[in-house]
Amino acid sequence: MTALYEVQVRRIYEAPLETDGTRILVDRLWPRGLTKEKAHVDEWCKTIAPSAELRKWYGHDPRLFEEFSRRYLRELEEPQLAAVLSRLRELARQGPLTLLTATKQPDLSEAAVIRTVIQENLQQDSPDTG
Repeated sequence: MTALYEVQVRRIYEAPLETDGTRILVDRLWPRGLTKEKAHVDEWCKTIAPSAELRKWYGHDPRLFEEFSRRYLRELEEPQLAAVLSRLRELARQGPLTLLTATKQPDLSEAAVIRTVIQENLQQDSPDTG
């Protein structure tokens, strides 16, 4: 039996769901027009967000997502970001984890890249894989 780790990516503007588990905002900037009370965020993890340079270069252009992902994966190897990623992976081991972003296309965001990395790492760590 393979351990299942649930990591979701959602827009922070959507109403929270009971199945969200731990809700982590992974954007560097706080979402416009949203109070902290309405956000229902367990933690704002802005240090894991892409660098300002990468974020501006990408501009959420779907045609650039593949290259954005490659560049962001390199950034995630930096020690400070790797430590944050490791902590998010631990949260996912403990229960459902929802990565929140303000972008209109969450599946083309840093949250989607983070989810993929976490899921791949957890799958590799699972004693039932291989």
